Amino acid sequence: MSAGAPRRPWLISALGIMQIFAWGGTFYLPAILAASISRDTGWPLVWIVGGLSIGLVVAGIVAPRVGVAIDRHGGRYVLTISCVTLAAGLVVVGTAGTLWLYVLGWMMLGMGMGAGLYDAAFATLGQIFGMKARSAITALTLWGGFSSTVSWPLSAWLLEAFGWRGTCFVYAGILLLICLPMIRVALPAYVRRNRRSDPTHVSVPFVFTPREQQQKVLIMLTLMFAGAIGALVSVHLILLLSGRGLSIDEAVWIGALIGPAQVGGRILEAANRERHHPLWTLTIAVGLMALGMVLLASGFAVTALAIILYGAGNGILSIAKGALPLASFGVERYARVMGQLARPSLLAQALAPALIAWLITDGNPQVPLLVLALLASANVLVVAMLWRLHLRQHDNGKAISQE
Repeated sequence: MSAGAPRRPWLISALGIMQIFAWGGTFYLPAILAASISRDTGWPLVWIVGGLSIGLVVAGIVAPRVGVAIDRHGGRYVLTISCVTLAAGLVVVGTAGTLWLYVLGWMMLGMGMGAGLYDAAFATLGQIFGMKARSAITALTLWGGFSSTVSWPLSAWLLEAFGWRGTCFVYAGILLLICLPMIRVALPAYVRRNRRSDPTHVSVPFVFTPREQQQKVLIMLTLMFAGAIGALVSVHLILLLSGRGLSIDEAVWIGALIGPAQVGGRILEAANRERHHPLWTLTIAVGLMALGMVLLASGFAVTALAIILYGAGNGILSIAKGALPLASFGVERYARVMGQLARPSLLAQALAPALIAWLITDGNPQVPLLVLALLASANVLVVAMLWRLHLRQHDNGKAISQE
């Protein structure tokens, strides 16, 4: 299945707008609404913020099935379900009069997140554009880079104007009335090729060779470590920087550098025009994240530089996350592989912040900062193992071709 060039910008724009509001109505929502929800309902703040963790756990559970659904029915079908499920979850959260109903709403949001955030969108682009999807994935991440930039100010304004319940309803309306029609119009209908009637088609089995299985596990570990680091930074960075002696305003200002750094890193990757293998993209991303976290934990007065390096690496990582599995496993297995890779990353994002919160109960930020540096450094070692596997496969391929 393919999409013509004139349709490509419209298709990516539609997906990009959906990503902005899908992230804004889920991942970035508690940061703005949590305190108001707690004051209004009296529910424990830990449960209110924990709704996101519950949603991420559910997203991780459903992610492999989402990959199968995209493979069988197409991205438009799955993303349509995501928009509807996200909107329904937001309505449940917005109308919740009890804590258990609030948690139920986040479980619904988790199902929508698993079916509609980056992993599902990347799988959809791979299905539509095939091996040429890398530039489309890069373009989509540029849209996604504006999620917090758009959603945080919008959520704050909506909270002031309509309260936290009204904010949930507005996001539900945007997803149903704007994002859903755009997805239905912009994305092509799924057409499964008749493989028996296509003599040029070579079927790729979904069973992995031992070497492919090793590669998949290493990519899975890389994304899991990166997901844990990203969640820890998103949830705890301001608190950790404050513990290092910075004022809240200074910590917020430095933390705000992550967004522009992410977009800047993605622009540089887009400017490269796919001149290198996606494994290089992953290497640069993980290296920058590790350098940033090590500098942050070192205590040197380079906090802003450390955050910029981390942000650029995290931005580039989003591209590698979509491009490397496509290059490694091909189009036919791409949607299912993306679903399998998503589960450990989402579970790590859900659980890691709670574990680090336990480490900072004594008010000393150095231990969690060291944990972040160790996780990022371990990820460099995992990528080195990926390179070793890649080079061994390349050498074997050359030897076979020379026989």
